[in-house]
Order: sequence, then structure tokens, then C-alpha cells
Amino acid sequence: MITPNSDQTGSLFRLATAGSVDDGKSTLVGRLLHDAQAILSDQLASVARTSAERGFDAGEALEQSDREELAEQPLDLALLTDGLRAEREQGITIDVAYRYFATDRRSFVLADCPGHVQYTRNTVTGTSTADAVVLLVDVRNGVVEQTRRHLAVATLLRVEHVIIAVNKIDAVDYSEEAFRAVEQDIRAVAAELGSPDPRVIPVSALHGDNVVTVSERTPWYRAPEHLGQALLPILEELPDADASLRSEEPLRLPVQTVIRPHQDYRGYAGQIASGFLQPGDRVRLQPGAHVTEVTAVERTELQTQLAGGEGMPQLAAPGESVTIQLAGEFDAARGTLITDPDRPAVELDELTTRVAWLADSPLKPGARVLFKHGTATVKALVTAIDDRLDLSTLSSEPAQELELNDIGTVQIKLASTLPVDDYSVSKRTGAALLIDPTDGNTLAAGMIRVPEPEEEPEAQSDEEWLSS
Repeated sequence: MITPNSDQTGSLFRLATAGSVDDGKSTLVGRLLHDAQAILSDQLASVARTSAERGFDAGEALEQSDREELAEQPLDLALLTDGLRAEREQGITIDVAYRYFATDRRSFVLADCPGHVQYTRNTVTGTSTADAVVLLVDVRNGVVEQTRRHLAVATLLRVEHVIIAVNKIDAVDYSEEAFRAVEQDIRAVAAELGSPDPRVIPVSALHGDNVVTVSERTPWYRAPEHLGQALLPILEELPDADASLRSEEPLRLPVQTVIRPHQDYRGYAGQIASGFLQPGDRVRLQPGAHVTEVTAVERTELQTQLAGGEGMPQLAAPGESVTIQLAGEFDAARGTLITDPDRPAVELDELTTRVAWLADSPLKPGARVLFKHGTATVKALVTAIDDRLDLSTLSSEPAQELELNDIGTVQIKLASTLPVDDYSVSKRTGAALLIDPTDGNTLAAGMIRVPEPEEEPEAQSDEEWLSS
């Protein structure tokens, strides 16, 4: 049972919701906010009034503005997330809507992504920073193309936790058979995509079944072999895998700016993408082979407070924004990547990148774009399109161009060398954006593939050398 918002909250967890139109996504988000009591009284009253206008009976509680009574009345909970008037009138979500709420165990940032296929770009945006994705599926419709698309996006972006909420279970009289059929299809799609086995939950967002507590109306889900957990307790317990991965990955510090107030001081400022850093550490400046030593790690007063206060070790952790000083002088600027010299990034000027194409006009070979990687932005040319992912069969097929919302593999030639990682190794230094050089709009989100190093041929013996 959750409790009202409290300052005694645990770790911050980023959550995204996605699903096809009319799968009940906004209602589920509204249910979470409502049951977490993350709604102001006046907002609740406004939702009750609009719900009454739409045929939901808020009864006497609306007239008396009684919060407890209102909370017990039938409400159109989708109104809590469809904030814009135009969207409310159409009953859809267009933009990514961010909501914040907390239980006594964890704080959440929730990105409510739109369901229409033409807003897939917004779904990519909302999902890109999520620790977990809750994907809605209408039990009556089962797996549809949008389900495959959203699952493919979550897999490509390496979202660690995927939860499938099979919604509207009340519409099939809480049928286990109907749920199991959808669950089987979902697991088959996930296996084809190579995504981690998702958690699958029967849910009724409208009535609150299995959202906060396990429902008495799905006794078959309560069986131990199905874990029998409701959605919110699962979200409260999921580990923040991204934080632990960033701690295990090698040092990556993209230089955002070089601070040089006078000739005797040169500081390199940026946010640590992964790994740790402290004075005395050896680092490499990439692109290039310069290896030097960190002489100081500096924080502002606010950064010091956030890092734990005065007297703490100078060890800087992933996610921290710091300024460092280095032994010697180097021609390093914004875009330089400071790395672990024993595990450096790979320097490439030609890349293979999996992209989610987000522009209205199709992508064709020969397109000139800007390639943004970390704090570096360089000119680039799309030299070839290798394939496109067929979302109906989940197989790659040859393609001459990529259209809006297509996912495909492209070859890119860069105007200058960049230090990069494979996206499967590092989400931050393996990701990139393709940008329109004419107006600065984002064209695509890209996941970099670094080729496997070629194996050294075995040395030939003198006899083999002579005979060959």
C-alpha cells in the first residue's frame, strides 16, 4: 500500500510509458498519479467536473469539493495527463508529458509518450533516458504494429527493464486464457528482437486492478509462479541498472568547455559519462594519443554539496559535473573526450549506425547532416543505407531509403575522426544524433556499432613462409 508523497523518498527512477492509441495508457498513468495521491485538490476537482460532463458520475462529492469523496468517484483519469486543451478534446497525447510523483520508497520521473505512429519520435525521446518502460497492450487487440515498434525502440535503446501491462483485462471478464494468449505473443516478439524477457502483468487501469495492489479478480495471477506483483511495487523494487553500469564502464569525460581566465590556469569542464576520476589518475585525450595526469578535480560550492559536502574525497563519480586540471598543456577543446588510457574509445571517421529516422522527408544516400556525439558536432555524409527493420516480420530487409519512423542501418562518413564506443558497451558514448544542418532539427537518433577488431594472422614458420 502506498502512502502520500513524502520527503522521505528513496532513489530517483525514470519511467516511460508507451502504447498504441486507445490502449488506455493515459488512464494507467492517471491511475498511478491518483493512487499515489500526486494530484492537487483543485486539479482533482477539475478532473471530476470534466468527468461528470463526459458522463462519469462525480455525484455530490463534486458539489461539496470533498477530496476523499471525489477520490472515490468514477473519474476519467486520462484527463490527468492529457493536459493540453486540444489534446483533451481529441482524447490523445501529442507531446511527451513529464510527471513527477513519489511513494515512500522511491521518487519517479514519468515520461508519458504519445501513441500515434506519427509521434514515434516523441516516444524515442521519452524512452531514451528511461530506466524502465511500461508498454501498454489492449488485451482485446493483442500485439499490434505499434507494440512491435515500441518494443523494438526499447530494445535498440537498451532500456534495462521492460514491463508489459496487458490492459483492459476487465473487458474480457478477467480471463486468464485471453491474457496468456497475449503474453505468449509478447514473449515471442521479445525473443525475436533479442530483448530481455519482459515482465507481463494483467491490468485494468480503469478499475485499478494490479496497478497498486494485486487484484482479487485475477486469482490466477496471484499464483507464486507468476510472482503476482502489481505494477507499482515492481517499479519500486527495480534496480537502477544504468547507474551501476556507468560505474563499471571505463572513464569517459566529454569536455564541454575549456576554462582559461588567465594564462596560468586551464581547466577542462564537463560531466563524467562513466567511470571515476581523481587527482593522480592517468588519462588520455581523444582523438589523439596524448596521455597525461590529472592534477586537480574541482567542484563549485553547489557541486560540492551535491557530492557530499566538504572533506569528501576528490574522487568524482559518473554523472558529476566537474572541472579538472591536467599536467602539461594540450590543444584540447570542446568535443575532446578524456578517457581511460588502458581502455580508450575507438577512433573512427567512418561509422555503421542503427538509426530511428524521425524526419518527415526520407533519408537517402548522399544526405549531408551534422553528426552530434557527446559535446562534439562534425559534418557527415550518409554514404549508404544497408537495411530497414520490417516491424511485421522483425527481419531486416534491403532498403534504398528510410521513411519517417523507420529503423534501419546506415553508413556514415565523418568530416573528422571521433572517439566512440559501441552502443552495446556504453549508452552515452555509443549514441549520436543526426541533425539537419539547415535548421538544427533532429533527424534521427543513432546507436553506433563498432566493428569487431580483426584477428591477427598467426605468424608463419620459416618453412611455411618459404613454401608460400
